[in-house]
Amino acid sequence: MTGLIFYLIPHTHWDREWYLPGAAFQARLIPVLDDLIERLQRDPGYRSFLLDGQTVLVQDYLQVRPEREADIRALVKTGRLQLGPWYVLADELIPSGEALVRNLLLGAADCERLGGRSDVLYSPDAFGHPAVLPTLAREFGIKHGVVWRGLGGEAGEDRDTYCWRGPDGKDIALWQLPPAGYEIGAALPADPARLPAAWAPVRRALVSRAAGSHVAVFIGADHHAAHPDVPRLRDLLAELEPDSAFRVSRLDEFCRGAENTKAQVLSGDLRWSYHYTWTLQGVHGTRAPLKRRNSDLELWLERFAEPLAALARRAGGRDRRALLDHAWRTLVGCQFHDVIAGTVSDAVAQSVAARHDAVEAIARELVRDSVRDLVHHDADAVREQARPPRPSLVVWNGATRTRGGVAVADLTLFRRDVRIGPPSRKDGREAPGYAAFGLATAGGAPVGVQVLGLTPGLERLEASRHYPDLDEVVRVRVAFPVLPIGGLGLSVWSLAEPRVPEPHDGVTVRGPTLANPHVEVSLDAAGALTLVDRRSGERFSDLLRMEVEGDAGDTYTYCPEPGGAVARARAPIRVRRLASGPLVAALEARFGVAAGGGLGRERVGRVDVRLVVTLHADSAVVRCVIEVDNQATNHRLRARIPTGLAGVPAVAGTAFGAIARAPVVVDAAAYPLETPVATAPAQRFVAAAEGRRGLALLAPGFFEHEWTPRGDLLLTLLRAVGELSRRDLTTRTGHAAWPTAPPGAPCVGVTRIEVALAPVSAAEIERGDALPAMWEDCFVPLRGFWLRDAAGLTPPATDIVLEGAGLVMSAAKAAQAGSPLVLRCYNATDGKVAGAWRFGEGIRTAHRVRADERESTPLVLEGRGHRVRFVAEPHEIVTILVT
Repeated sequence: MTGLIFYLIPHTHWDREWYLPGAAFQARLIPVLDDLIERLQRDPGYRSFLLDGQTVLVQDYLQVRPEREADIRALVKTGRLQLGPWYVLADELIPSGEALVRNLLLGAADCERLGGRSDVLYSPDAFGHPAVLPTLAREFGIKHGVVWRGLGGEAGEDRDTYCWRGPDGKDIALWQLPPAGYEIGAALPADPARLPAAWAPVRRALVSRAAGSHVAVFIGADHHAAHPDVPRLRDLLAELEPDSAFRVSRLDEFCRGAENTKAQVLSGDLRWSYHYTWTLQGVHGTRAPLKRRNSDLELWLERFAEPLAALARRAGGRDRRALLDHAWRTLVGCQFHDVIAGTVSDAVAQSVAARHDAVEAIARELVRDSVRDLVHHDADAVREQARPPRPSLVVWNGATRTRGGVAVADLTLFRRDVRIGPPSRKDGREAPGYAAFGLATAGGAPVGVQVLGLTPGLERLEASRHYPDLDEVVRVRVAFPVLPIGGLGLSVWSLAEPRVPEPHDGVTVRGPTLANPHVEVSLDAAGALTLVDRRSGERFSDLLRMEVEGDAGDTYTYCPEPGGAVARARAPIRVRRLASGPLVAALEARFGVAAGGGLGRERVGRVDVRLVVTLHADSAVVRCVIEVDNQATNHRLRARIPTGLAGVPAVAGTAFGAIARAPVVVDAAAYPLETPVATAPAQRFVAAAEGRRGLALLAPGFFEHEWTPRGDLLLTLLRAVGELSRRDLTTRTGHAAWPTAPPGAPCVGVTRIEVALAPVSAAEIERGDALPAMWEDCFVPLRGFWLRDAAGLTPPATDIVLEGAGLVMSAAKAAQAGSPLVLRCYNATDGKVAGAWRFGEGIRTAHRVRADERESTPLVLEGRGHRVRFVAEPHEIVTILVT
């Protein structure tokens, strides 16, 4: 092929933290960017440089070299330095959909501040890509993308250019890196004697897959400084191949040149490149506790801190956007693809754990202070008033639909003062502590509470102008019935005369069995569950059976031990009743299972399990907490959930939707480069059903699962592997990283996993919003905030409700700029949905925007501002700004 146009794209791929801690890579980044800036300033022929698609590298550089910001700005504004669109090159399958949006929002803000953004969704090294990525690109005004892993090697995937279509029908022009990836041109020398031999295999690899005359040549590699003489290299290549054109190019220039190339249409996840390059889908079970912590923090920010902060500001409270931005930057910074995948050294994992702690602390403070603003609670004023406070419980409905039912909350009852500092003659206060009580709203009849736990403890009451007040308290966990609360609304409860909870249609305990009008669940002799759906009569047995199998793999790839024996939890188990109803009932089971290699002198290891099963009176969802004490290495621990639904696909939650997946059954011998995995990622749920028989597994966020041909669902609890990378695996050829033995990778010690099981029907899965609503009731429940020092609380009359069958609320947050509130939902169905947001208090304006909060279109308000209607196309993301 002649008459080609080769675009030389100088770049570096910078793993911000990986086998070395972030500080080490930052120290190496500074001289690399010092040299790059000077090179670009000195040599106009060095037209541009792609800084890896992530703005966090500029942040890391300017932290040490703040005096170079003007130089960076000048290079970005003139197109010489290409930034963004991402804040970090995250793993794209593990973070939530909203976390991916925040990543792009942070990148856009950085690029705007520094002078311009690269409008190419560049993802050179992520371990697979979600189906929604083209949609997100278009939601940020981006029409082009570049990927490597997850695509190629199968029939019809032999070209470099594709049209990748999102679930909503929007598409991007996608260019795929060659099998050698982004480093294909890194070793091309600006030396006329050596260049012909080096260029020949590069050209062959690129041209053999070229769908048109436009060909990109990436010149760079992991942590590489800029190529010393790209203009000279261009001139030498032009002499070597005079029938073709060679340009030093920006990435977006290449994409615009190639965008009219005829291309095959793709859709769905990109997770299969086993004949092309490593896909590395085994990372989804690695360092599972780190991934679960990430999901918990996403949940805290997305569904608690952001909406409460936005509502508090709307009610006259402080603007907390800067602190939220800081929290998101910290969390998204931990989602770099190697980091959240768990394929890192222990030093990096420990650093991430510390940053996770910081995000949690910020999120909790944001939630606490926002609730105080919402109900107009002034802790300083309470300290200074003469009359005693009136302890109150603020109950918040974090869903955009009206909800009531059983709520669980933690209260504290004063016991005595704890004096801090030199002894004082002033006697401290004392009180009896716990005494039976009920709860009541203002003007409402008292309701009975079920006490779930009593423990002594200490509590500090904080106030901005006073020292903390430390008290001995009795911590009381209670369950109580809540009347319906409007969407994102609040109710305030005070202590009242004791009442006995109504037993009618409650939950009961009989031996190892919990039952309510919806379901019956029993613990068997080996710690597994039997679930009966009382509505349909369907029965599911042997659920959550613990299984251990040997794992000879590394942090990138699962590899079975020779022989493939599976150890299962067996009798006897110890069972204890924790709660007896009528609102909440719970059982605890403890048991162990032999696992992998032992620690220290032990030849065989052990995993001890504590399983708590809880059932609420008003719900068909069985809530489970699994505490695992892992004292073993080189194994994979999973929970098996047989459904009896062979031949039915499983529907897994993904970013902004769901995807149906069939079991993966392959001949490993047909994939010598890397064995395809049978496991897959999921966000929040996996479900399968046929007719009235079906079962859903729910979790707070990301998890790895496997769906088998016989209809068994397997949930990965942890992989206990001892090597960052190994070269002797039967499931992958060669090292995926620099070999080292991170002691933390086996996940020794205690880890806590929250899941839930619920019977579902095929109609409920197809409806689109039923599974998200079940998930929401479990993990965004009616939430109580106890204010022991409250006085005269005045909550706003908030009621924000999403209407439209199949629509799922995704975000309620303050806008990036100005005063509006952002409300985002998505259509989880294959059909067009007429939707609406309904407001208890009228709004002034409503505008439909993209997810980047741009491209504003005004919407018509109805009912004096109490409703705004919209139409959601199939699987469309809908973002609306309201004031």
